[in-house]
Amino acid sequence: MHSSQVLEGNLDSKSDVGVILPTYCEAANIERLIVEIENSKRNISVLFIDDSSPDGTADIVRNFQRRYSNIVLLVRPKKSGLGTAITDGFKTFLSLKNPPKCMVTMDADYSHNPKDLDRLTTSLCDGYDLVIGSRYCKGGTTKGWSPIRLAISKIANLVASLVIGAKIHDYTSGLRCYSTNLVSNIIENLHSQTYEIQIETIRQANLQGFKIREIPITFANRKRGKSKLALNEITQFFSYILLRIRLGK
Repeated sequence: MHSSQVLEGNLDSKSDVGVILPTYCEAANIERLIVEIENSKRNISVLFIDDSSPDGTADIVRNFQRRYSNIVLLVRPKKSGLGTAITDGFKTFLSLKNPPKCMVTMDADYSHNPKDLDRLTTSLCDGYDLVIGSRYCKGGTTKGWSPIRLAISKIANLVASLVIGAKIHDYTSGLRCYSTNLVSNIIENLHSQTYEIQIETIRQANLQGFKIREIPITFANRKRGKSKLALNEITQFFSYILLRIRLGK
């Protein structure tokens, strides 16, 4: 986190689960999302990493902070990429006096079901260090995707599997739960700017011998707003994969 960035909210609360929600123009989605996360059975802290959304996303979060004491907000000065948002989220939770026992990343556009939080964290309690909500393992699925988007996603995962070799099906899912021990061990090796953060974290976990598990989820195409998966982000993803090939993984 840069010195110019200020954390807003209660930084002294204790929680078992820290949820990281990168946001950019998610005003249409986050009210319902916050309420459903707050209804979770887990002891949760929620951290929003907002890239100065022009639609007032941060102000909506501030309004909910008056109702819920477990919501923290970090506003960054400009849109800086998913990879840096997740890394900033990891560093923020690690810097707290009472870091959570695990950290969950998920999309703020309602593509991920908040009800899957309990399943993810329960699996982590079973001795795993990284639990991935998988669209492609047995029982997982996607809804509302075009054939082209599905093909691109599956090709990306096939290539990632060949390069990383972690013996999983879904390297690019954004819904996942990390043990804080895993995060503290890999944080210095995370350098991704955008969507390649998803495979970089798996690569580091696999290299360091942490236990990885998948659980099936249903990924629903975002119901409101506009998709942010731009061509340059796809290019950066494959550039990361090709770099790993050149460097011998």
